[in-house]
Amino acid sequence: MSQTIEMIDPVTGEIIGQQQIAEQLLAQAKEQGVGLVGPGGLLGGLTKTVLETALEAEMTEHLGYEKHASSNGENARKRTRSKTVLTEVGAVEIDVPRDRDGSFQPKIVRKRQRRLDGIDEIVLSLTARGLRNKPFYVAVGVTTAGERDILGIWAGDGGEGAKFWLGVLTEIKNRGVEDVCIVVCDGLKGLPESITTTWELAVVQTCIIHLIRNTFRFASRKYWDQIARDLRPVYTAPTEAAAKARFEEFAEKWCTMYPAIRKLWENAWTEFIPFLDYDVEIRRIICSTNAIESLNARYRRAVRARGHFPNDAAALKCLYLVTRSLDPTGRGRARWVTRWKPALNAFAITFEGRIN
Repeated sequence: MSQTIEMIDPVTGEIIGQQQIAEQLLAQAKEQGVGLVGPGGLLGGLTKTVLETALEAEMTEHLGYEKHASSNGENARKRTRSKTVLTEVGAVEIDVPRDRDGSFQPKIVRKRQRRLDGIDEIVLSLTARGLRNKPFYVAVGVTTAGERDILGIWAGDGGEGAKFWLGVLTEIKNRGVEDVCIVVCDGLKGLPESITTTWELAVVQTCIIHLIRNTFRFASRKYWDQIARDLRPVYTAPTEAAAKARFEEFAEKWCTMYPAIRKLWENAWTEFIPFLDYDVEIRRIICSTNAIESLNARYRRAVRARGHFPNDAAALKCLYLVTRSLDPTGRGRARWVTRWKPALNAFAITFEGRIN
């Protein structure tokens, strides 16, 4: 009996049919200059990657520590051994991990097992989903002492809404974050409403840097420098009225050519304007996203080095280890900015009675 493979893209929500999967694989094989099946074929390579990743995940669970990490016991990894297994796409040579005392009993490819059935469906399903491609969200808090603290990492599916965010924020509140003055976020659906539900007095501020970057997405690269110069009077305006006037001047010049830019700013305007009410010292603090960008860059490097993960827990463990490596002693936290005292004075005046 033939079976139709059909997956749902976790980010777009679109149904990916078997024919579309096949077309994508054929295009990828052609681009790489290899065949789809047979020795050195694309499907054989994908099968090898999936099997070896699953085996490594099993070994990590067996030993209790990640590959390349320090051993936490007497048992440890040994050099891998090569093994050829027969699959629907042909013979595939894989590297099977081994442990020092020989107690590792793999389940995905059992010892002395030479034939694997059904692995082609697993490979195609993982390919359709982009090997479990999904977003992970990180929250970074800044204390009144100017120290930044990573509050948590959460796995999503690309379709998060108010219910998801309310659960995340409630968890943070229950862990001791009693009051929040400003939350800087990036237009995630349902997040602003969840913030004000959790902390009634919190101000929701869109990320200015990301708003500017998203503006560039709709314009030709050759105009980026001019657009950046023309946008600066908008987000440096002294009042909302002045910012509105400057934006109309900007829109008159650019939004006839790029109408999506006007829609982008109009949709974000409510979360953009709180920024304009603050002292320059506060603006400097909430405008800069360097600390978050640096953290995300470290996460991306670790994920690219690993390639892909068999499940959410494995991905979270990788990101957690990266987080721990930022402060391995656990005795100190980096400051959000070097000139924190001027900002603290501005915060104390703006949020009187809430800065202790």
